[in-house]
Amino acid sequence: MRVSPTSSVASAQSASPLAELSQGGERRHDRPCLTELRLSAYAVHRRAGLSLGPLTLFAGPSGSGKTSALRAYEALARLGGGASLAEVFPDPVACVPDRARPDAQRRRGFRIGCTADGPEGLVRLDIAVQAEPELRVVGERLTSDGLVLLETGLRDPSRRSVQAAWHTAGTALVTRAQLPDDQLGTALLPLHVAGRTDGQRRVLAAAEQTVVALRSVFGCDPRPGRMRLPVPTGSGRLLGGCDNLADVLWRTRAECGRRHAQLVAAVRAGCAGPVTDVLAEPLLTGTVRAVLDRGDGSRTELGRLGDGELRYLALALVLLTGPGVLEVDPAGEVPEAMQTLTVLADNLDRGLDGRQRAELLRLAVRMCERGHIRLVGAVSDASWATGVDGVTVVHLEP
Repeated sequence: MRVSPTSSVASAQSASPLAELSQGGERRHDRPCLTELRLSAYAVHRRAGLSLGPLTLFAGPSGSGKTSALRAYEALARLGGGASLAEVFPDPVACVPDRARPDAQRRRGFRIGCTADGPEGLVRLDIAVQAEPELRVVGERLTSDGLVLLETGLRDPSRRSVQAAWHTAGTALVTRAQLPDDQLGTALLPLHVAGRTDGQRRVLAAAEQTVVALRSVFGCDPRPGRMRLPVPTGSGRLLGGCDNLADVLWRTRAECGRRHAQLVAAVRAGCAGPVTDVLAEPLLTGTVRAVLDRGDGSRTELGRLGDGELRYLALALVLLTGPGVLEVDPAGEVPEAMQTLTVLADNLDRGLDGRQRAELLRLAVRMCERGHIRLVGAVSDASWATGVDGVTVVHLEP
């Protein structure tokens, strides 16, 4: 995969109001967020650094690595939440770069990383994962302003651990310990670092910023075929495929009238025919179905809508809600006001016509400007979004 020279077509002028300029002129964010995804050696990617703004589109033809980039982002998010390598990478060999040859010990692997911006400044996280012959972390580095805060390495292949060293700046410059080789060390630091010295507190702050920036990710790819069916009432939390859209509408319509009115306005702009309300109706079977109220006494079941209309409606709902409605795993120990939800949307524009794309982009820009939500989407052609204020377009080439 190659990133074209115009890979970052960004209009950063419309930055989030929650961002401010540091004394050095760099933009700092009150809410931790990722500003770069690095795919040093991952699937079709080599030495790729992908810039991330509040609203980012990965654009390119089939085979350029759009989906794999989103998967790498989601993998980092799950590792930041404490998941094990086996949970995050069920098929790790698929992550190994094409044509990568094993070394003398038959080892092959991949490398990914990211940069998290926030109150602590820019913090870089990079990890190296061995996929064969055994899945394990073989190296991890957390750095800030050129200072290495955490570094791990595999010293003894016969042991299921890595040697870790983190910045202390006390009587000893670093503290050394063993960490598991199947989890992200950065996410484990609060369990091991006491926070007694300024150096330790800096390590904890950088680790927390990175983990908070990674958490609260919602992978979304609406499946119209399943959205058409009545569903049982449940948690009211939207699944990634939006299968239970009717159940979520049953809940959200009553919880926040202002947001629901915004959803109705968005649906009216993107769906055919008059729309005065979007609601869920209970059925005798104990299930609920979603319908559009046409305002003349008639209602249209969502099952009668086209695929593009259903995907548009689902994506609009995602942008207008938050962690309390979406099936995500936020950092519970951090106030919600300091977290940002990131929506990962593969095939963002699939099935949408020109009007729906424009309306969805307008809604996404408006919601992302506020700072509480970010969107990273994959599209084959971003000509309809290039040059729009608030949109970062990253062009990928096979």
